[in-house]
Amino acid sequence: MSDEAVYPGNRVKRPARRRRKYRVNKPLAGLIFLIPGFAGFCVFYIWPFCVSLWYSLLSRPVNGAFVGVKNYVEMFQNLAYIKGLTNTVRFIGISVPLSMAFALIIALMIRGLVRHKEFFTLIFLIPLVIPSGSTVTFWKTLLARDGVLNGILYGFGIDKLNWLDSGLTFWVIVVIFTWKNLGFNIVLFISGLGNIPTEYYEAAWVDGAKPRQAFFRITLPNLGASSVLVLILSIVNSFKVFKEIYLITGSYPHESIYTLQHFMNNMFASLNYPKLTTATSILVAMIALLTQGLLKLERRAIA
Repeated sequence: MSDEAVYPGNRVKRPARRRRKYRVNKPLAGLIFLIPGFAGFCVFYIWPFCVSLWYSLLSRPVNGAFVGVKNYVEMFQNLAYIKGLTNTVRFIGISVPLSMAFALIIALMIRGLVRHKEFFTLIFLIPLVIPSGSTVTFWKTLLARDGVLNGILYGFGIDKLNWLDSGLTFWVIVVIFTWKNLGFNIVLFISGLGNIPTEYYEAAWVDGAKPRQAFFRITLPNLGASSVLVLILSIVNSFKVFKEIYLITGSYPHESIYTLQHFMNNMFASLNYPKLTTATSILVAMIALLTQGLLKLERRAIA
């Protein structure tokens, strides 16, 4: 028997194979991953919007003559459009601040709890996961002419109210919007409150500051970025409430809740594409300008 067989250490070691190192071009790889999403965005969003913008400059989509800004001038002379625009601005101007105020108050209350913070936060998030059909059924059952709420009022000797086809309908939609989006805004505010250093409050207590002073001097200034984010998302969500309005009241609701979405939906049903595309282009331009202004406000708040 050879020494190499007895003593394995004497065996001749083969040189290890060198592994090839592949260098990845990170900018190119990132671009490759971005191309499918960007292509889908262009095909399904940018291109249809460009087509709609072109149609808004024609007298009709098929074999139409170029009329320039005539459709836009006529749009601002259309009473139905003006009513929808006015109601939309009014709804955003009332519902968004109310939703933000309630969310901040509840977030502060939950933040101050010692126990069960997650439980109370979860309760306010429940409306977000309830399907729209179930939500509409609940509100119709509650607010119908012969619904639960009118039954309770009648028991106290109060006449039945027409909640869904009167001036009260506007406030009903405000309540529905606030109820549905409250939990999401609470979570954002709780996150913002958690980012405020506790040392600020400790220094304020040492200096003898009162809770009201600490709120206006510490809490609100440091919630600037979170507040702008909640404001942007609340405005975006305010346009989504049309689904609930439509399912509850139909295509032609009470004039107090006739919004831009109603106008555009009715133009689509009547195949009036020049007015539809013109209203869509104006709405996109308004949202783009508003978002740009809010983003500048957010950058200032962060700075």
